[in-house]
Amino acid sequence: MDLSLLRSTLEELGQPRFRFDQIWKWTAGGAAGYHEMSNLPAALRDELTARVPFSTLSELRRASSSDGTDKLLLQTADGRPIETVLMRYKDGRRSICVSSQSGCPLTCTFCATGQMKFGRNLTAWEILDQALALRRLDALDHCVFMGMGEPMMNLDNVLEVCRRLPDLGITNRRTGISTVGWVPGIDKLTESDVPVRLAWSLHAPEDALRSEIMPVNERYSLDEVKAACDRFYERRRKMIFVEYVMLGGVNDSVAQAKQLADLLEPWRYKINLIPYNPTDSMYDSSSQGAMEAFRQTLEDEGYNATIRLIRGRDIDAACGQLAAKAANPKLKQRVGV
Repeated sequence: MDLSLLRSTLEELGQPRFRFDQIWKWTAGGAAGYHEMSNLPAALRDELTARVPFSTLSELRRASSSDGTDKLLLQTADGRPIETVLMRYKDGRRSICVSSQSGCPLTCTFCATGQMKFGRNLTAWEILDQALALRRLDALDHCVFMGMGEPMMNLDNVLEVCRRLPDLGITNRRTGISTVGWVPGIDKLTESDVPVRLAWSLHAPEDALRSEIMPVNERYSLDEVKAACDRFYERRRKMIFVEYVMLGGVNDSVAQAKQLADLLEPWRYKINLIPYNPTDSMYDSSSQGAMEAFRQTLEDEGYNATIRLIRGRDIDAACGQLAAKAANPKLKQRVGV
């Protein structure tokens, strides 16, 4: 919902200020439309239906995984495709993975989104409407900006959404913003008033390899990104999550685990090892044995290191797989559209 348009429309209609709060409370609580808002006059509900679209996005396709994950393919008013994901866990968590851009301009070689044509930054309301669409499916309590796009390149809109997420049940301390290492965005987040968590998509322990698999490293080196992350830690005193996708024979050796341990500090960084999910790229996933040896090496060096549980791989909803494939006519058969 475009909350700016909602507010201006209510003012134009001469409605009292509390109407905005009433409507937002219904929307954040999972209402399916204005027709459910029983404490609004019927004439106002009809007027809003005609003048303020309940969502800035339209749903093109929904896929459900055998593990309880749901993925939505959404489209903006100007035809930009977006994917967003709801992950359900056995411990009761309901976590959403939200996109900040349609496509991504940074072309990491292992990521399906990087293979898309970049569209544009999403507006705050297009980002928020992803969360609202998922809220209509289930109660929510965690959010990661780890979907399509680089959130730090669209940080003002991302932070605007973060300020609204607590109304959906997602507190700031349960919200994380992931970056491949966009230093200006990290510094801007550090100085912001929104106390969310920071996650760094690292994926290689030294510059030469990182530049090979992540071209952004040519712009912001490991030392530059780490310095920005350290500034975040010094200001916020919040441990930083490191995401490290495990690519078989590329970045998964015990020696590379020791390099990673030497690069970081265990009191500042928690390391999350991510099994590589197929994206039609040149890579294979690390073996379970290699991942466990890597994790154990980090643990021996004093780190809290875990191997991420895979969610939604069978519907191309796992980490690195979001590519809005149904928006590409050549790929419709593959996704069953």
